[in-house]
Amino acid sequence: MDKLEKITFQIDEHETVDFFILEQTRINGVDYLFVTDVEEGDGDAYILRDYASAEEKESIYQIVSDEEELEAVSSIFESLLEDIEIER
Repeated sequence: MDKLEKITFQIDEHETVDFFILEQTRINGVDYLFVTDVEEGDGDAYILRDYASAEEKESIYQIVSDEEELEAVSSIFESLLEDIEIER
């Protein structure tokens, strides 16, 4: 497996968290990231949605929590990543 791109999210002015991008996609003009908290092995995975408007310079990602949206987007990521099975 190639080295995964690591991104750092600013939680607040004192706290950050690192994620590794497994895949990214755009659906109906909305950007989504499929990320994990570990570079190798089994870790927790999250689907993040970009809530920033087109005018904003930086992305604003939040974990997808809507069940219908989560199901639809996770199915797309599962088809993009043939070697990964998403446990729901």
